[in-house]
Amino acid sequence: QVQLVESGGGLVQAGDSLRLSCAASGRSFDDYSMAWFCQAPGRDREFVAGISWSPGITYSTASVEGRFTVSRDNAKNTVYLQMNSLKPEDTAVYYCAAKKLILDFTTDGYDYWGQGTQVTVSS
Repeated sequence: QVQLVESGGGLVQAGDSLRLSCAASGRSFDDYSMAWFCQAPGRDREFVAGISWSPGITYSTASVEGRFTVSRDNAKNTVYLQMNSLKPEDTAVYYCAAKKLILDFTTDGYDYWGQGTQVTVSS
Protein backbone atom coordinates (compact mmCIF):
# COMPACT_ATOMS: atom_id res chain seq x y z
CA GLN A 1 0.00 0.00 0.00
CA VAL A 2 1.37 3.38 -1.02
CA GLN A 3 1.42 6.01 1.70
CA LEU A 4 2.64 9.55 2.17
CA VAL A 5 2.95 10.56 5.82
CA GLU A 6 3.66 14.15 6.79
CA SER A 7 5.16 15.21 10.09
CA GLY A 8 6.77 18.24 11.69
CA GLY A 9 3.84 20.61 11.99
CA GLY A 10 3.00 22.48 15.15
CA LEU A 11 2.28 25.77 16.88
CA VAL A 12 5.03 28.37 16.62
CA GLN A 13 5.44 32.11 16.90
CA ALA A 14 5.96 34.50 14.03
CA GLY A 15 9.58 34.45 12.91
CA ASP A 16 10.16 30.86 14.00
CA SER A 17 11.08 27.93 11.78
CA LEU A 18 9.66 24.47 11.14
CA ARG A 19 10.76 21.58 8.97
CA LEU A 20 8.04 19.41 7.52
CA SER A 21 8.83 15.89 6.37
CA CYS A 22 6.91 13.64 4.00
CA ALA A 23 7.89 9.99 4.18
CA ALA A 24 6.79 7.85 1.26
CA SER A 25 6.35 4.12 1.46
CA GLY A 26 5.03 1.31 -0.68
CA ARG A 27 7.05 2.11 -3.79
CA SER A 28 9.95 4.18 -5.04
CA PHE A 29 9.20 7.81 -5.84
CA ASP A 30 12.40 8.48 -7.77
CA ASP A 31 10.38 9.19 -10.93
CA TYR A 32 7.72 11.25 -9.17
CA SER A 33 7.62 14.98 -8.75
CA MET A 34 6.76 15.95 -5.18
CA ALA A 35 4.86 18.99 -4.02
CA TRP A 36 3.64 20.71 -0.90
CA PHE A 37 0.20 22.30 -0.84
CA CYS A 38 -1.53 24.20 1.94
CA GLN A 39 -5.16 24.73 2.81
CA ALA A 40 -6.39 27.38 5.21
CA PRO A 41 -9.97 27.35 6.56
CA GLY A 42 -12.45 28.42 3.90
CA ARG A 43 -9.85 28.43 1.13
CA ASP A 44 -8.91 26.09 -1.69
CA ARG A 45 -5.85 23.92 -1.48
CA GLU A 46 -2.92 25.89 -2.93
CA PHE A 47 0.50 25.03 -4.27
CA VAL A 48 3.34 26.11 -1.97
CA ALA A 49 6.49 24.50 -3.31
CA GLY A 50 7.58 21.50 -5.33
CA ILE A 51 10.55 19.60 -6.66
CA SER A 52 10.68 17.80 -10.00
CA TRP A 53 11.63 14.15 -10.31
CA SER A 54 14.75 14.92 -12.34
CA PRO A 55 16.92 16.87 -12.19
CA GLY A 56 15.31 18.05 -8.97
CA ILE A 57 14.40 21.57 -10.01
CA THR A 58 12.51 23.42 -7.28
CA TYR A 59 9.60 25.81 -7.55
CA SER A 60 7.80 27.92 -4.97
CA THR A 61 5.15 30.57 -4.86
CA ALA A 62 6.05 34.24 -4.53
CA SER A 63 4.60 34.39 -1.02
CA VAL A 64 7.15 31.89 0.32
CA GLU A 65 10.09 32.58 -1.98
CA GLY A 66 13.21 33.14 0.09
CA ARG A 67 11.58 31.73 3.24
CA PHE A 68 10.62 28.12 2.33
CA THR A 69 12.90 25.55 0.75
CA VAL A 70 11.82 22.19 -0.65
CA SER A 71 14.25 19.29 -0.96
CA ARG A 72 14.18 15.54 -1.40
CA ASP A 73 16.27 12.57 -0.34
CA ASN A 74 15.50 9.74 -2.76
CA ALA A 75 17.53 7.27 -0.73
CA LYS A 76 15.15 7.86 2.18
CA ASN A 77 12.05 8.32 -0.02
CA THR A 78 11.46 11.57 1.88
CA VAL A 79 10.65 15.14 0.90
CA TYR A 80 11.19 18.12 3.16
CA LEU A 81 9.84 21.64 3.45
CA GLN A 82 12.06 23.94 5.46
CA MET A 83 9.94 26.87 6.60
CA ASN A 84 11.77 29.93 7.95
CA SER A 85 10.55 33.35 9.05
CA LEU A 86 7.05 32.01 9.49
CA LYS A 87 4.15 34.46 9.37
CA PRO A 88 0.60 34.17 10.76
CA GLU A 89 -0.68 34.00 7.19
CA ASP A 90 1.26 30.74 6.72
CA THR A 91 -1.20 29.07 9.10
CA ALA A 92 -2.80 26.14 7.28
CA VAL A 93 -2.85 22.38 6.92
CA TYR A 94 0.10 21.35 4.76
CA TYR A 95 -0.19 18.38 2.44
CA CYS A 96 2.43 16.42 0.59
CA ALA A 97 1.58 15.05 -2.87
CA ALA A 98 3.24 12.91 -5.50
CA LYS A 99 2.73 13.02 -9.27
CA LYS A 100 4.31 10.79 -11.90
CA LEU A 101 7.07 12.67 -13.76
CA ILE A 102 5.73 16.19 -14.35
CA LEU A 103 5.21 18.68 -11.52
CA ASP A 104 1.83 20.43 -11.53
CA PHE A 105 1.07 23.70 -9.79
CA THR A 106 -2.58 22.72 -9.40
CA THR A 107 -4.05 19.86 -7.41
CA ASP A 108 -5.00 18.04 -10.63
CA GLY A 109 -3.40 14.78 -11.51
CA TYR A 110 -1.60 13.99 -8.29
CA ASP A 111 -1.50 10.27 -7.70
CA TYR A 112 -0.96 10.26 -3.97
CA TRP A 113 -1.70 12.59 -1.07
CA GLY A 114 -0.74 12.60 2.57
CA GLN A 115 -3.17 13.22 5.39
CA GLY A 116 -1.81 16.68 6.17
CA THR A 117 -0.05 18.31 9.08
CA GLN A 118 -1.26 21.46 10.84
CA VAL A 119 0.99 24.52 10.98
CA THR A 120 -0.19 27.35 13.21
CA VAL A 121 1.77 30.59 13.48
CA SER A 122 0.82 33.01 16.23
CA SER A 123 1.57 36.71 16.06
